[in-house]
Parts: sequence; structure tokens; C-alpha cells
Amino acid sequence: MQNSSLHVLIVGAGTGGLALAHGLKQAGIRVSVFERDRTPRDAQGGYRVGISPAGSRALKACIPSSLYDLFVATCARAPRYFNMLTEQFSELVSLELTGEAADPVDGEKNVNRMTLRRVLLRGLEGIVAFDKTFRRYTQLRDGTVTVQFEDGTEATGDVLIGADGAGSRVRKQRLPHAHHADTGMLSIGGKLPMTARSKSLLSDKMFNGMSMIMAPKGVGAIIHALEFTWNRPSAKPGLNAACDDFRARWPDFPDDGTEDYIGWGLWASRAQFPLDTPTLTGADLVRRAGEMTRRWHPNIQQLIRSTDPATVAWINIRTSVPIPPWESSHVTLLGDAIHTMTPGRGAGANTALRDAALLSKMLEEVHRGEKPLVEAIGEYEREMLRYSTEAVLKSRQQMNADDLLHKPVLGRVQLAVMRGGMRIVNASPMLKRRITQSILRTRGAN
Repeated sequence: MQNSSLHVLIVGAGTGGLALAHGLKQAGIRVSVFERDRTPRDAQGGYRVGISPAGSRALKACIPSSLYDLFVATCARAPRYFNMLTEQFSELVSLELTGEAADPVDGEKNVNRMTLRRVLLRGLEGIVAFDKTFRRYTQLRDGTVTVQFEDGTEATGDVLIGADGAGSRVRKQRLPHAHHADTGMLSIGGKLPMTARSKSLLSDKMFNGMSMIMAPKGVGAIIHALEFTWNRPSAKPGLNAACDDFRARWPDFPDDGTEDYIGWGLWASRAQFPLDTPTLTGADLVRRAGEMTRRWHPNIQQLIRSTDPATVAWINIRTSVPIPPWESSHVTLLGDAIHTMTPGRGAGANTALRDAALLSKMLEEVHRGEKPLVEAIGEYEREMLRYSTEAVLKSRQQMNADDLLHKPVLGRVQLAVMRGGMRIVNASPMLKRRITQSILRTRGAN
């Protein structure tokens, strides 16, 4: 017997919240999404999102097939290589991804964050309300939840999902004991337009892949090149077949101005940054990044100098502290709102998508009358905590100022050992295949 009256409220129109909204809508469940951004274009938080095969499968389970096709069409060129380099661009190991890299589902995806949001907003017209800042919620005696917003308005539903990011107000009310830990790490990142000049600064493997740099003093970096074809119409029809096909299939999807670009990120322990980092301008951050890399390969120095200061930002890398299961109710959480993690393993967005697919499935069972609401939410929370806790802990291992890499003497020893091990792997085709297969299995695992 269907519970046709089920009404789900979602606070937060990020990747996970919007994917969940689609999943619920497809199941015939009434859903309302509330987002604090004033408009869809106000979202902040970086440029590139890496979607793993597991993330793609979760997304595909939530959204209509036609929308998934649009998602794939708006992705950048898939990475062919995963490279580990020294700060002098010397190759430590380079892993060639399989032919699955360009597969619509079982391949890695490079996505522009704003474009992904615009894709996921399609079909949710009238469901997503912007300029709605969550204030607090009240659970009524009948189990329903009333949400109050800063503008004085309210909304009432049967379920409240907090998908409002790392600073989640829903989490702070629902689980006041859940908090974040400081990793002691900071990061600077920016981007520059892809031109013949900037492209020449990268090797072929760097241009066609994703490259991570291991440098002394625990400093790390990432470089990626994103090329898009869907929004580059040629002067004459037929010269850009991919764009022409895109326009024919989705004539009403507007060009969001996404240009091809090269992105970079730099991270290190807080000791490597000035104390006044939060007050620095984009130009100041570019100069600081240049100072931190002054002994690196000239090409990365040129990449940093060529970066538009308006695109540069810094983040204080924090992570959730996993907590034991709690007593379930009509209020639950999704994505960064409950399991903020470092960018070290590229798992944040993918874990949020996994949450969305799982929670959508649980609520659909409630909608069909197969399971009580609180019982279904409890099953979701226990499973979500299981896999997200592992992801949070592993991501912290990748970015933690307490790691030996950040120690003056032991750090140099550990860096030398790690580099030596990677060079041994790089010289052995068999070891490279095994490690590549292991990475692909991890990225594709549910």
C-alpha cells in the first residue's frame, strides 16, 4: 500500500541534495528543496568535481536516463593517465587508465561544478526554492517536521534531510555533539585559461591525465587540464561535430561560459602559510603559492604566475569526527553535512551521491508501504555511517599535518622511501597493472 502523502523536505541544493530530489520525484514522492543561495549561479566551492564509476552509478540510479545523458555530454574529456611527479616534474609513476575511462558509467568523469548543478536543476522547476536560509526545525507530535527560514517563512513535511554542506545548520541542531577536527592543513587553488602557451607548460601525459606532485616539507600539488566540447560552437556548422550534436539534442540548455582551463591546487601544513592567510587577496595568494614553489620546475611557477587572482581561493582543510549511531527520527543528514572529508581521495561528492541513491531507495520502500519511515531512515543511517566513516578516515590519512612527511628530518626520509617505491613500480609493467586495477576497483566499489 503506497504512502502517497509522504512529503520530503531537503535543505541544500548541492550535488547530493539534488540527486536525492530526482530520485524521490521519479518514485512519485513529493519533495521540496530549499537552498540558501539567492540564485543557481551563486554557488561557491571550486571548479572541478571528479566523479568516480561508483559515483556515476549512484547518480544514474537517481536521475532520468535523458538527464544522465546530458550529464555525460557536459563532462570534460576523461583523464587517460594518473601521474605522480616530483616538484621538478620528474615522473615517479604513471598509470594508464583502461579504455573504460570514457565509458558513460564505468569511467572517471571530470565535471565543472556549476555545470553539474545546472544539469541537476533540470526537471526540478517548482521544486527547488532559492534564497531560503535554514534557521531551525521543530518536530511535531504527529512526527511531521516544520522548518523555519530566516525570511520568516515555514515549510512542513514528513521527513527533513539536511544536505546543507560542511557547516550544516541541520546537523548542529540534530546532532550537536558531531563536530569537525582540524587537520592542520591549508590549501590554495586556482585556474588559468587553456591557451597554446599554457598547454605547452604540460607534458603530454600531464595534459591528458591528472598529476599529483610530492614535494619536500610535505607540500603537495595537483594539476589537471579540462577540455569541453559541448559549449564550443564553431563559426561554421559541421566543424565541431560534438557541439553540433549537443545543440541538436539539448537546444534549450544554455552555454554556461565554461572555458577550457588548467587547474592547480597546492597544500601543506599550516606552518608553510602566513598567519594572516584568511585576510589575503587573490593576488597575495598567487604570490604565496609562487614563494612555496620557487625551487620547483619553472613550468609550474609559470602556471601559477599566469593564474587569474580572481579565481584563487584558500581553504582550511577540516574533517568530520566519526560518531556512533544515534537514535533515528524523521530528521537525517546526507553528504558533507554528516561526513565532511578532506579532498585527499576525491571521495566527497561520490559519497554524497551514494547517500542519495541509498536514501532514495529507502524512502521509496516507505512510499510503497513496505517499511515504516523511522525504520527505513535507521537502515540508511547505519549503512551510510559504515561506508562514510571509512572514507572520512582514509581521506584524513592523505592530508594530515601530523604525518611524518611534515617533519623536518623524518619527512625527508619518508619522502625518499615513497619516491623510491613508486619508481620501482613504474619500472615494472606487472606492478603497474596490479596497482591500476586496484585503484579502478576502489573507485568503482560501492
